[in-house]
Amino acid sequence: MSDARAEILARIGAALADAPRGGAPVARDYERERDDPRLVELFAERVADYRAQVKRIERGRIGEAVARTCQELGLRRLVIPAGAPPEWRVADREVFDERWVNDRELDDVDGVISGCAVAIAETGTIVLDGGPRCGRRAITLVPDHHICVVEAEQIVALVPEAFARLEPAVRERRAPITLISGPSATSDIELNRVEGVHGPRQLVVLVAA
Repeated sequence: MSDARAEILARIGAALADAPRGGAPVARDYERERDDPRLVELFAERVADYRAQVKRIERGRIGEAVARTCQELGLRRLVIPAGAPPEWRVADREVFDERWVNDRELDDVDGVISGCAVAIAETGTIVLDGGPRCGRRAITLVPDHHICVVEAEQIVALVPEAFARLEPAVRERRAPITLISGPSATSDIELNRVEGVHGPRQLVVLVAA
């Protein structure tokens, strides 16, 4: 151990000498739930703030919206989770079940169509848990476009509410959790924004109500 490191640790130890053992208690009285009649509207607004494309659609017309979005974006080859509903399969496109596409082959896919586990209105965040409609993590990270179907009842107001819904999946099957707030983006030291570095370059959210 270097002399500098030893000195720093000694000072920290001295500063904490009279602190109670086990650390100070952590306050847990923050807001956990909120009734908000504008959940869907708030979620759509926050997602759009992250430069995602948001479309409000009728629940019974998800298939039409998916097909129209694929046509608008020029997507020909798509992958979907194993548990995706039949209407997510676009008739005039190549649609592959995730079970028959390995991670290397995902590079040749134009986009992915997935659902979500829960969505958070306050932060505009979509949460995936690797479930039947979310699919394995790789299919929503490698393709350049992500079309995500979010149903109104999946939207909660706050992060603690979302975590409460996710708890069974994490405890029972140790589900991998992915939080998505807009398309993948990063900035260099000059703050030049680049999209698509760590995930899909374009995110389209279909909010079905």
